[in-house]
Amino acid sequence: MNEQAFCIFSDTVCEGRIPAWHDENLMPVVYPTVEAAQREIADDVMEKLQQFLDGQRDFDDAMEVEDYILPVIVLFDGSILDEDGNRFGKKDW
Repeated sequence: MNEQAFCIFSDTVCEGRIPAWHDENLMPVVYPTVEAAQREIADDVMEKLQQFLDGQRDFDDAMEVEDYILPVIVLFDGSILDEDGNRFGKKDW
């Protein structure tokens, strides 16, 4: 059974749009709501800002947010389909 969810994506030079984060099984992380995904991005930004305050990161780097949220369909095997029909599954490191 397929279900609606949301995923955080990043754009890369070589691969184009890809899921930004993967779980312990190397599958794309999905969120039940847009707000849940927004909170994840906000948490990441707050961590980067703290690293700036601690002198571990440049200000511009800490303020840069490249991730964005898109609706996806979660398939039976845990892979996802984005709005363009691109399928993302287990990350092959």
